[in-house]
Amino acid sequence: MSGKPVLAALAAAAALLAAPAFAQAPAPYDATPQLVAAAQKEGKVVWYSATDVAVAEKLARAFEAKYPGIKVQVERSGAERIFQRINQEYGSRIYTADVVETSDEVHFLYFKKQGWLQAAVPTDVAKFWPKDEKDPDGQFAAYRAHLSVIAYNTKLVPKEQAPKSHADLLDPKWNGKMVKAHPGYSGTIMTGTQALSTSPLGWKYFEALGKQKVMQVQSSTEPPKKLAAGERAVMADGNEYNVFLLKESGVPIEPVYAPEGTPLVVGNAAVLKNAPNPNGAKLFYHFMFTREAQQLNSDVGGLRSFHPEVKEKAGRTPLSQIKLLHSDPEKLDPENIKKKYEEFFGT
Repeated sequence: MSGKPVLAALAAAAALLAAPAFAQAPAPYDATPQLVAAAQKEGKVVWYSATDVAVAEKLARAFEAKYPGIKVQVERSGAERIFQRINQEYGSRIYTADVVETSDEVHFLYFKKQGWLQAAVPTDVAKFWPKDEKDPDGQFAAYRAHLSVIAYNTKLVPKEQAPKSHADLLDPKWNGKMVKAHPGYSGTIMTGTQALSTSPLGWKYFEALGKQKVMQVQSSTEPPKKLAAGERAVMADGNEYNVFLLKESGVPIEPVYAPEGTPLVVGNAAVLKNAPNPNGAKLFYHFMFTREAQQLNSDVGGLRSFHPEVKEKAGRTPLSQIKLLHSDPEKLDPENIKKKYEEFFGT
């Protein structure tokens, strides 16, 4: 499945939000000695992840250190590519992945409808996660959250001249100096595009932005790296956590939280029904939601967490101080968003 069929599937999935619950969620489970032993016997977990590869790999290594004898194979790609891959594999009855995680909420509605997910409720999800951030049937939960932000290279742009809003990006002085990611590849940007296009800014904002000779990249992880390399001075969108990581490593980059609002992006995760390593999948999925893993995601990955025991690093703007733009999966129309977007930015 590729191109329009993928987008059509996503659009159809959005309508599933109103569908009735499939079944009661299973009882919460812990990482028991029996589960650990069974997972170690399998010896492997394959994780399809849309998280930046460096962050995903760090989490994988932390899991391997905690549970010796189990190797985590990280298969990192953009959210839409992962969706396409799962569709292709399950359509061909090829089962490679154990755990899947992407930044597009509609994916999990579709996977659930297809019967491709295995219900599993880690103890921390049952105890701590807000009702709106977990599937009522226990088939997936919000593993991470992040923002799609504006940012700039502080060596190329003095603070007093930096953009402070989405509207500022339309100033002719930024013509040919910006970079942004693509909603047809990145779930983060698909979500962010919907949030901005349905805000008061509307599609007129994107139409004007498209005339600014913006460098177009694929993943939301790429714009911050283009700033770091000095290839562009400003990013119109891209993920916040890469901005945090680069800034905290000494790179001259600064995020901007626009007064019009900053898109909030939730990344769900799930165990796949035909996981080749079912015990390893269940153990790894449990680990993903522990305070230990969630704190690691925050500290080294710059990700936002729904775990109440996670503490933010000093210097990062708390979510409570940011005007957030929430997307509505029920109204998401990926095919139309991609079509409209490409009218202004090309393919």
